[in-house]
Amino acid sequence: MAGAASPSVDTESQHAFLNVLTSATGRLWLSRLADDRTALTLAQRLGLPEVIGRILAARGVSLSEADANLSPSLRTSLPDPSVFKDMDAAAERLAEAVRSGEQIAIFGDYDVDGATSSAVLSRMLTAVGGQVRIYIPDRISEGYGPNSKALLGLGAEGVTLVVTVDCGTLSFEPLRQAAEAGLDVIVVDHHQAEPELPQAVALINPNRLDDQSGHGQLAAVGVAFMLAVAVNRALRKAGWFEGSARAEPDLLSLLDLVALGTVCDVVPLTGLNRALVAQGIKVLKKRRNIGLAALMDVAEIDTAPGTYELGFLLGPRVNAGGRVGRSDLGARLLTTENFAEAAELAAELDLFNQERKIIEAGVQEAAITKLDQRIANKDTPPPVVLVAEKGWHPGVIGIVAGRLKERYARPTIVIAIDESGIGKGSGRSVPGVDLGAAVVAAHQAGLLIAGGGHAMAAGLTVEAGRIDELQAFLTERIARALADVPPVRALKIDGAISPGAASAELMELVEQAGPFGAGYSEPVFALAAVRIAYADVVGEAHVRCRLVGDDGTKLSAIAFRCLDTGLGEALLEARGATKLHIAGKLRRDKWRGGDAVQFIIEDAAPVVDQPSFT
Repeated sequence: MAGAASPSVDTESQHAFLNVLTSATGRLWLSRLADDRTALTLAQRLGLPEVIGRILAARGVSLSEADANLSPSLRTSLPDPSVFKDMDAAAERLAEAVRSGEQIAIFGDYDVDGATSSAVLSRMLTAVGGQVRIYIPDRISEGYGPNSKALLGLGAEGVTLVVTVDCGTLSFEPLRQAAEAGLDVIVVDHHQAEPELPQAVALINPNRLDDQSGHGQLAAVGVAFMLAVAVNRALRKAGWFEGSARAEPDLLSLLDLVALGTVCDVVPLTGLNRALVAQGIKVLKKRRNIGLAALMDVAEIDTAPGTYELGFLLGPRVNAGGRVGRSDLGARLLTTENFAEAAELAAELDLFNQERKIIEAGVQEAAITKLDQRIANKDTPPPVVLVAEKGWHPGVIGIVAGRLKERYARPTIVIAIDESGIGKGSGRSVPGVDLGAAVVAAHQAGLLIAGGGHAMAAGLTVEAGRIDELQAFLTERIARALADVPPVRALKIDGAISPGAASAELMELVEQAGPFGAGYSEPVFALAAVRIAYADVVGEAHVRCRLVGDDGTKLSAIAFRCLDTGLGEALLEARGATKLHIAGKLRRDKWRGGDAVQFIIEDAAPVVDQPSFT
C-alpha cells in the first residue's frame, strides 16, 4: 500500500490533512472544514474550544443556528401534523375506530423502523382506549410489506382497519384486494413512491410526489409519531377525554422508540429528526419502557445511552428476530408491560443476534471471495457492486450489503436466491447516490417483481434469470450519479488533538454537539505522530492499542474487525518506536468506567519522514 506523501498527486497534496494521501485503508485524509473563520467565530461566541467550533461549522451550523443545534427542541421543530398529505383523513379514521371500539391491526415491517413504528402506534392507541393488535409478517414465508393473505385473514378475524407502517406505498394488489373485501387501510411509510398510489383510506408518506411537507428525511417511526399526535388531537376535538376517566396519553414518553427507529434506519439526523432523537435519548435514559430497559441489560449498557448504543447495540438485537428468528419478537418486546416477559424476550433476541453474527460472517466471506475474483483484473470496482447466490440467508443480506459498501466504496446489492429461483435483495448506498430511486426505476422498467427504498437503502425481489439485466440497468443509471461523486476515497477529519486532550471534559463537549448519525456524522479526530506502546489482538479480530503522545500521555484505543486488513497490519507492525498518525472517534470507555475515554481507531498513516506502508 502506498504511504503518506506522493509526488504523483500534486493537486491533492496541498489539501491533505497531515499530508496523508493514502492511508492504511487506502484513503486520502481531508479536513472536513473548508473555511476556519466560521469555526473560530462559533468557538469564540459560544465560549467553546476551537475543535468544537470546527465540528459545528463543518456540519453547516451557522451562528444564528448554534443554540438551537446544541439544544434541539420539539417546541420549535415539531410541525403541525396537517402539513402531511392525507394526515387529517388518517387521524379522523383512526379516532373514529377508537371511539366506536373497532378492531385495529398495525401491520409492520420486520426491521427496527417497523417494530418501533408499530410500538409507537400500538402504545398510543391502547392508551386512549383503542382495540389494537400488531401483525409482523415472516421475512421468509411472507416477505416485505402487506400481502393479500395476511390482510384478508385479519379481516376475517374481525379487524376493520389496518395501519401499515414502514411499508405499503407500493403494495398495489394487496391493498386493492383489501378494499374490495371492505377492509380499510391506512399507509404510514417513508419509502420512495411512484406517481401512482395504491388504494387506501389515506397514504401518509412525506416522500410521495404530491406531499409538500418538506419532511422527507423522516423514518417511518417519525411519521408514525406525527400520526399519533394527529390522532390525539382529533380525539381531543371529539371530546373523547372529557367527562371520563381517560387522560390524554404522554406522547413524549414514546420518543425513546422514535429515537431508536430513526437512528437505526440511517436517515439524516438533521431538522426534525435531530430534535426527535435528542429528546428521545433523554427519555431512554429514564428506562421507562421495560422492554428497552431489559434489552439494555442484556446488551450490558450501564451508562447513559447515545446514538452509538442505539445503532450498534440495541438496534441489531431488535432486528435479530426478523432476520433469523421470529419476526414479531422486536415489536412484542417494545410493547410489553410484563417485566418477566421483557427479560425473556430480550434474552431470546440476544441469542438470535449471536446466531445472526455467525450466519452473516459466512455470507460476507463468500460474497467477498466472489467479488474479489470478479474485479481482480480491474482498477476499480464497478459503479454498483451486485452479488447473488443460492442458499444465502435473506435475513443477513442487508448487513452484508452495508459491509461490502464500506469495503468497495460503491452502492452494493446482495441477493439471496431461494429454491424457486426468486432472489430477495437488499442494498446500501454511498452519499450522493439515491439507490432507492434507482431500484424504483428498475421496477417501473419491468425488471423486478417488487422493489423500493430510500436514498441510502433499498430492497427488491427479482427472478434469478433477470439478475444480469438488473445489474446492467443499475450500472448504467448509477454510473451517471457516481460521476458527480469524488472518485478518491476520502476520510474527513474534524481536527487534530493530542492524547492528553482526549479527556472526559472534551467528551462531554463533543456529546453536547450531538446527537450524531447519518447526515450529521460523528466527529473524526486525528492524533498526530503518536507511538503505539502496546498492540494486541482481542475478541473477534479486533486490535487493542495503547497510544502515547510526545509528552508521555497515554490513551487507550481499539480498532474493530481489522485483523486481516491493512489497518490491523499497520497497527501491529508499528509496536514500539514507530510513530503513526491515527484517525478515529472518541467514546466513553464502558469497561474502565468513570471518566475514562477511549479512541476508536478508523485509520492510520505513517509520518512523512518514515517509510511508507508496503
